[in-house]
Amino acid sequence: MKTQDELNNTELDAKTLEVLADFKSSVQAWSDEAMRQARPVPQPHRVWRPALAWALTAVITAGTVSGVAFEHNRRVQQARIAAEQEAAHQRQLAAQKALEEEKLLANVDSDVSRAVPSAMQPLADLMSEDTAE
Repeated sequence: MKTQDELNNTELDAKTLEVLADFKSSVQAWSDEAMRQARPVPQPHRVWRPALAWALTAVITAGTVSGVAFEHNRRVQQARIAAEQEAAHQRQLAAQKALEEEKLLANVDSDVSRAVPSAMQPLADLMSEDTAE
C-alpha cells in the first residue's frame, strides 16, 4: 500500500508532467508560428553601404584638407621667394645707384679740384714743357 506522501508525489509528478507537456506544446506552437513568419534577410551591400559612405567621406575630407594645406604652403613659399627676389633686385639697384653716384662725385671732384686754377693753366703748361725737356 502506498503512503500518503507517495500518493502526493505521484499526483505532483503527474501534474508536473502535464504542465511540462503543456509548456512543450506551447513552445512548439510558438516556434512553428515564428518559423512561418517572413523575416527580412539583410543584404550584405546594404549593411556596408553606411560604413562605406563614412569611409569615403573621410577620405574625401582628408584629401581636400591636405590639398588646401598644400596649396597654402605653396603660395607662402612663392611669396617668400618673390620677396627674396625683390629684395635682391632692390639691393642690386641700390648698388648700381651708389656706383653711379660715386662716379659722378669722382667726376665732380676731378672737375673742381685742379692742380692749377684755370687762369694759370697756360703757365702750368709751359712749366710742364720745361720739365719734360
